[in-house]
Amino acid sequence: MSGKRHIVCLYNKNTKEIKKMPNLQKQIQTKLTKGLLDLIVLQFIKNQSMHGYQIITTIRKSFGVYFGPSTIYPLLSQMEKKGHLTSAWNMNTDRPRKIYTITNEGKNMLNFTENSLRMMTNKLGSKNKQTDHIEMKTITPRSLGRTLSSMVSR
Repeated sequence: MSGKRHIVCLYNKNTKEIKKMPNLQKQIQTKLTKGLLDLIVLQFIKNQSMHGYQIITTIRKSFGVYFGPSTIYPLLSQMEKKGHLTSAWNMNTDRPRKIYTITNEGKNMLNFTENSLRMMTNKLGSKNKQTDHIEMKTITPRSLGRTLSSMVSR
């Protein structure tokens, strides 16, 4: 992600109303990531066994959202109790680390959740006639005036 700040604007073609929403993308990304956190953790661990801090940094790099140890470690413990993950201590490093690995039950849960999510997104993907007149634009503050005037003049 670049250091530039982006502004998200919603433009209503019918009323020509423009609403600036500077943090909308970040809010949506955080909300979706939070709601799908167990799915995200299972997917990362399916690809490679990981320790807790590695999961935290991978989520941050992949989604730009930070979930700290107070969120991730209880989730990992809960997923282990449900039988979705197993863990083992790796004592071969400078610092002992608990390494998490996905189980067959975890893989089944991941497949079921992915299929459910795919079905939901397909249903949501059908054109919503109530919002056809709304456009979402992402712009930089520098181009705000130029973009807004071009949207209104249409």
